[in-house]
Amino acid sequence: METKLTAKASIGIQKPVSEIFEAIVNPEIMQNYFISKGSGRMEVGKEIFWEFPEFEDSYPLTTKETVPNEKIVFVWDPKSVVTIELQKLSENDSVVKVSEEGHQNDEKGIKWVIGQTEGWANFLTCMKAWLEHGIHLRKGAFDFMKTN
Repeated sequence: METKLTAKASIGIQKPVSEIFEAIVNPEIMQNYFISKGSGRMEVGKEIFWEFPEFEDSYPLTTKETVPNEKIVFVWDPKSVVTIELQKLSENDSVVKVSEEGHQNDEKGIKWVIGQTEGWANFLTCMKAWLEHGIHLRKGAFDFMKTN
């Protein structure tokens, strides 16, 4: 049996887990740090679409599991599963861990895992900047990637 690759990223955010959870499942909040538009809240079994400012397409995802203030699991790539875990350290200090597992351990999979690790690290730093300081860190950061 071949091992599947896993992209991982984590960060500490000085906010309550309830605020972080809401910032992930609610597209109105996520628009401040990650997506340009979301078609709805992340709810189990519901397919929603995310749009990004640097890409023309919208990307479907289906939420597989939520445990309020603890975990969100979704699929947006048929080959992989994303798990976001929230850990409360104190009332206003939390850890957010993201893992995306599923691609094969080959040249294409290695390229994928590097890209996804980079992407999830960006997601987390942008969320931290927005939640802690109200900074739109992503704004303009990827304009160079826009498709023409």
